[in-house]
Amino acid sequence: MFKAKNVIRIGKGANAVLARPLSGIPLAIWAFSLTFALALGSTAAQQTPPPNPHSPPPTSVTHQMYLDMKLGTLNIHGDNAVVEALVLQRDIPITYDYVATLMRTPNAFGEGPACIVCHSSNDQLKSYRGLNLSSCEGILLGATEAPANPIVIKGEPFQSHLIQRIRNNRMPLGTPFFAPVDTDSILAVKDWINAGALNDENFTTKVLPLFVDPVAFGSETACTECHKSFRDPPSFNEVNLTSYDAIMTGAFSKTRKKQNLPGLPIVVPSNAEASPLYQRLTTSRMPPGTDPGSPADHPNTLLLMRWIEQGASCD
Repeated sequence: MFKAKNVIRIGKGANAVLARPLSGIPLAIWAFSLTFALALGSTAAQQTPPPNPHSPPPTSVTHQMYLDMKLGTLNIHGDNAVVEALVLQRDIPITYDYVATLMRTPNAFGEGPACIVCHSSNDQLKSYRGLNLSSCEGILLGATEAPANPIVIKGEPFQSHLIQRIRNNRMPLGTPFFAPVDTDSILAVKDWINAGALNDENFTTKVLPLFVDPVAFGSETACTECHKSFRDPPSFNEVNLTSYDAIMTGAFSKTRKKQNLPGLPIVVPSNAEASPLYQRLTTSRMPPGTDPGSPADHPNTLLLMRWIEQGASCD
């Protein structure tokens, strides 16, 4: 086993694995996980007989991992494989200790400073938004500067503002971090939503044309360049901003329709702050400096989401 340019190689020949350690996971633990898994499952890629229905159940998660690899049902490959295969798929409890490590680790969710550099106190004179990410209590309390709001909704990672800020890029892509959020165009969208998001003359003449204007929201790309149909591709997240009905249909409508579910709303009438459409026009991805082209689902982000999904326990 050796390390070069933050990449480790474990095993020999065709069975070797190249992997890059994750932020917040010590190299020794990372390497041990892969070495142990490979040692147990060196024949995982080969055809093996189905499990014996009369075999005793696994006695531990380690035993289960061994059985899965022996049967070829656990495949470990790629940078994020260990987290996905050994943690997320097995619903291993995520402790607050690990979450605390993430908040203190630079580049934990993408290139940028540690979260607690900017958010370490509920005092709004010392910490942006009066947000304290240096303790579990602070995370659950949320932002204290007006408008005060929680950043974690237990059991609902996608509804939690903390996850939204880590995953979601400001729109349109390429908008500078310090671009104003109170321009006439943005306020027009905000006022339309807060007035009930009606399909009226104001929407038709003042709001809808903004989505086809390449300079309306601080970039040089019209919203409809990336959001013009219910298919992905060509429209990211199956968002369609070409008409009132399309906007109100929401995101992932085509995919969710197959599951007899409505699209995810991007507009919450009378509540711009809760509307993803307005949020994406005004909030930049955290931490500052994260490349908008970097993957939204960094392994550490997935672990943070799982912690919230499991109830955001402080234990």
